[in-house]
Amino acid sequence: MKNEKNEINIGLLGYGVVGSGVATILHNHQDDLRHKLGVPVSIKKVLVKNLDKKRNGVIPKEMFTTSLDEVLNDPEIDLIIEVTGGSSEAIRRSLEAGKGVVTANKDVMAESGPELLKLADENKCDLLYEASVGGGIPLIRTLEDGLASDRITALTGIVNGTTNFILTKMKDENKTYEDALAEATELGFAEADPSADVDGIDAARKMVILASLSFSTEVHLDDVFVRGMKEIADGDLQLAEQFGYTIKMTGSAKKDEEGIEVAVEPVFVHNSHPLATVNNEFNAVYVYSDSVGETMFYGPGAGSLPTATSVTGDVVAACRNILLGVNGKRMHAPQFERKVKTDDQKYARYFHRITVRDEVGVLTELTSIYSHHKASLATVVQDSDLHNEGADLIFITHKISRQQHLDILADLKDTPAVIDISSHYRVEGE
Repeated sequence: MKNEKNEINIGLLGYGVVGSGVATILHNHQDDLRHKLGVPVSIKKVLVKNLDKKRNGVIPKEMFTTSLDEVLNDPEIDLIIEVTGGSSEAIRRSLEAGKGVVTANKDVMAESGPELLKLADENKCDLLYEASVGGGIPLIRTLEDGLASDRITALTGIVNGTTNFILTKMKDENKTYEDALAEATELGFAEADPSADVDGIDAARKMVILASLSFSTEVHLDDVFVRGMKEIADGDLQLAEQFGYTIKMTGSAKKDEEGIEVAVEPVFVHNSHPLATVNNEFNAVYVYSDSVGETMFYGPGAGSLPTATSVTGDVVAACRNILLGVNGKRMHAPQFERKVKTDDQKYARYFHRITVRDEVGVLTELTSIYSHHKASLATVVQDSDLHNEGADLIFITHKISRQQHLDILADLKDTPAVIDISSHYRVEGE
């Protein structure tokens, strides 16, 4: 039944980079919002930690509060925007109070998403989270609505702007990892503690959200294989270029009858693939589906206004549902049982860079290890110029299982002629 409301009032939790951006957009676009919805949309209260902090923006000082209860107990507030980046408590309490929630909190949605979505269903509320992945890219809504009639089989992409910025600077400007990270920090693309970005944890959380939604199943953070960018060895970026690839820190998810696999790691992306050309702080996600085929979504992955734009898009959707009286009527329960592949069910091509003693018979000895594990080789190259104490052998396999890959690495490490396994990568995009 249509709700005869004359206005929509919002409680904004958090007034940092994203929160202030949301407030600015809602203030500056009132005419557009009124045209789209038929009623004004206003922020009534803003939750902050410190009332005395000096703030510039469009919110009058008397609208700020430090009490969550004051926001949730206000009967005139219809919708909560949560951009504090904290725990799930504020979202949980908002839903229990019967108020819909729009959030940008990827950490909470990755770790507690199924539980919170169930709570939203129980309390007949909307819980929308477009801004949790991809900044300003309308990705969640496309997966949930635009491709709802299609069956998504895989997706891969660059979902962390910090690591992509660092790799771009290292490749294009020959900067060291430390110098590229320092520039990313100075420009605001990296946090003071960048470990969540460079260790792959941020991207892993986003892939949990995308995989759960795309495959209509529960995906846990523990299901994601995660390998950070610190394992990129000196010379690897140049070697990738030599063989026609670009190293990108990607997230990938696949589903077939055997189950799902989700990974975040630096990979060799073939230069012919569109992801190889995505540079700096930009994000891109490539989606494979049965009917449409291949689609790619590209745009700024972070920043105040891009992320705030995604939040505001969810606000418009939630307000429309409130006005139409259909809020909280979307089905969130997963369709399929959680089933995760084992390493012997995950297949890919692999790049191996091995430092060996420059002796007669070493190449034959090593290729016999690959043969023993039934792994065929697409490329074999020897480069003796990189090391004084030995030579680099480069192997690129045809498709093998991840278990074969791990078994080969274990046998190589036990081989006396092998000085070091300098690096190894999954190869994608051909």
